[in-house]
Amino acid sequence: MICHPINSTFEPTSLWKTQGLLKMRRITSSNTAKGVAAIVGVGPQLGLSIARKFAHEGYTVAILARDLGRLSRFADEIAREEKAQVFAIRIDCSDYRSVREAFEGVLSLGFVEVLVYNAYYQPVSSHPTTFSDIKIDSFEKSLAVSSLGAFVCAQQVLPGMVERRRGTILFTGRSASLGGIPGFSELCCGKFALRALSQCLSREFQSVGVHVAHIIIDGVIGPPRGAQQGLAGELWQSGVGGDQTVMT
Repeated sequence: MICHPINSTFEPTSLWKTQGLLKMRRITSSNTAKGVAAIVGVGPQLGLSIARKFAHEGYTVAILARDLGRLSRFADEIAREEKAQVFAIRIDCSDYRSVREAFEGVLSLGFVEVLVYNAYYQPVSSHPTTFSDIKIDSFEKSLAVSSLGAFVCAQQVLPGMVERRRGTILFTGRSASLGGIPGFSELCCGKFALRALSQCLSREFQSVGVHVAHIIIDGVIGPPRGAQQGLAGELWQSGVGGDQTVMT
């Protein structure tokens, strides 16, 4: 399926555009002094609220997830409500080739000033799983989404941030990254790796003006929009304030 841009001069000139990986929604044509905010892992709750917050703050927003049809509806909603430029791009965070392809599209929008990595592997159970019952392919997928996807996403945006000596990378995590939990090996290993990646990047790139933070969000995020917006606002503040924030 080829997805053509709407109200935009964007032309499909590469693989990620012509194979239907991109849908765009743009309501206004005004330029913004702020760069692009790339939100990876946008679902109907926290991810959507984060994207809406950055759109409200004047960023051009790229939202990324596996379901392009649903993303397109989110892009319509945010663009209409916030009068913002919103781009929906398909990504599979467990596949490094898909990540690179998706970010070819993201980077073509301009300087990526903010990356929020909010992807998670849905099949991981919220209930304890006996270690011997964990399937190898599921374990590999969980590790890939939690850590490999974050690693490759960061690799795509860091060169531009270092060149401009500014930028923010935020990884959303769980308290499972802080200590092993019986019955949750599959979840903890990926989250440990994500937290380690965040710490390594923070210490490596802080001196060149790039802020990296690992944001812990625990508990069930319910349907009330106000609660989701509150979490998105706190995450926004953590990116601006420069401190690692733990939210429960």
